[in-house]
Amino acid sequence: MAFASGGFSVPADWNGNGAGWRFGSRPRESDVRIEMWSGPRNLSTAMMYAFGNRADMHVVDEPFYAAYLAETGYAHPMRQEILAAQPQDPDAVIDQLTAPAPDGSPHRYHKHMAQHMTPSVPRDWIAGGVNVFLLRHPARVVASFGAKYPDPALADIGFAQQAELHDRLIGAGGAPVVIDSHDIRAAPELMLRRLCEAIGLAFDPAMLAWPAGGHANDGVWAPVWYGSVHSSTGFAGPEGPLPELDGAGAELADAAMPAYRYLAAKKI
Repeated sequence: MAFASGGFSVPADWNGNGAGWRFGSRPRESDVRIEMWSGPRNLSTAMMYAFGNRADMHVVDEPFYAAYLAETGYAHPMRQEILAAQPQDPDAVIDQLTAPAPDGSPHRYHKHMAQHMTPSVPRDWIAGGVNVFLLRHPARVVASFGAKYPDPALADIGFAQQAELHDRLIGAGGAPVVIDSHDIRAAPELMLRRLCEAIGLAFDPAMLAWPAGGHANDGVWAPVWYGSVHSSTGFAGPEGPLPELDGAGAELADAAMPAYRYLAAKKI
């Protein structure tokens, strides 16, 4: 049963017959292009650091962020710096993502925010990679994101967009992978081994730890959002109880729960 996002529109190039999509078997070990779809405050940067600590992996941090800001006009922190640091044309971003890694690495890891994929962004390139959906409980996302971004809306936290992207891939014959950040923090090695097996990549123990201070490929926005992960050298321990929300925060988390539950039922 497909998830209905309640109004998130789908671009015309994602039609029911899957035209334009390139699907096949899992990528060979010699060329794995990972498209990691997340929302904000979702362990996504730590996951980028884990994959970025492999000697065989080139990582890219939120490549559509500038295009998203240019289209929406949103006044995110460091807006002007982001617009200056990345291409604002989605087609230019796609050309970069589908080209060989600039450093010659055999594998590529692209960290995405699902909400950056506005309806105008082409989708026909996505299925050329291995698609993974990274989840976190909405209450945790809202509590963390709301502390830095006032009055977030459902469209800002990516759950509906994750569900739409997932269903379009399934409908076109794909086999996207779903993983929950709660499970990763509870058992990092176990979950990373499962993830690597699911995407056709050999597990590397180097993924379990990384140097403090960030990654050379961090986005220019890192000073605003990456403070805690910059001080880390590995995954934080298991999460505690869910935060208690009230008012608009509780309403937002509740609105995101149907999409979260739908995807969480498919997690590895």
